[in-house]
Amino acid sequence: MQFDDNAGLDTSEVKDVRGSRIPGGRATVGGGLVGIIALIMGLLFGVGPEQLGLSSGDEEPAPAASSVGQVQQACRTGRDANTREDCRLVAVVNSTQDFWRQEFTRRGGRYGPASTVFFTGRVNTACGTATSAVGPFYCPADRQVYLDLGFFDELRTKFGASGGPFAQAYVVAHEYGHHIQNLTGTLQRAQDGRTGANSNAVKVELQADCYAGVWAHNATRTPDESTGRPLITRLTDEDIRDGLDAAAAVGDDRIQEKFQGRVTPEAWTHGSAEQRRQWFHEGYRTGDMARCNTFR
Repeated sequence: MQFDDNAGLDTSEVKDVRGSRIPGGRATVGGGLVGIIALIMGLLFGVGPEQLGLSSGDEEPAPAASSVGQVQQACRTGRDANTREDCRLVAVVNSTQDFWRQEFTRRGGRYGPASTVFFTGRVNTACGTATSAVGPFYCPADRQVYLDLGFFDELRTKFGASGGPFAQAYVVAHEYGHHIQNLTGTLQRAQDGRTGANSNAVKVELQADCYAGVWAHNATRTPDESTGRPLITRLTDEDIRDGLDAAAAVGDDRIQEKFQGRVTPEAWTHGSAEQRRQWFHEGYRTGDMARCNTFR
């Protein structure tokens, strides 16, 4: 994956609070994808929200560290995105939102943007207090994507993904897929509390995978609003394989087999490895969000 060296990065789309805590009032448990992720983690490891770091109590803010806000100083251009991981993720956020903004306009709608929050350890959100153990998530209540960059090491070491820059881009694009669902009204279908291979929770996750593929299909042809040229200049077959591999690595069957030694489809909340790979590929093959109707 290659970025235009001379393109400017819009760091206003990313809030970098690594080393600190997002300020806020009393948090509440659950809400949106945080609850779903906590559910699958609880089913696999036998722990509840408190052990996962989702709590309803007030939290004392952690002391700020020198890393807070570093992307605002370090991530200026596509050249920075080609050399730094955090800048690369800023560029992916920019590209993803550029595409969906233009796609909504083309369809006669209006795209409402979402910020991405880089954090470490623990973060307060409108969906509750979460720790890094929850993994990347989207909170529909505040329309923000939350990401601890350490997850990408775990994706490779704990979940067995091959890794690579585009595996990281897939994760970000998947979370923005949830934002698209929030804007279009389909995200709430996952909140009926049901699990299983044919549950709405699984269908919502697979649709987000498909939307990630749609963005990938269009990434190298979506003009950056400041330059008129695509921010991402090259995606290779290897990049797409990394994305497909990352999608499969977090399939429910793979995770269950690895951590509990058996596959229990009735507890699925995200879909099988093959389903996740299939729907990402469908989005990438067609580039058409209309082909992402996993509820059909």
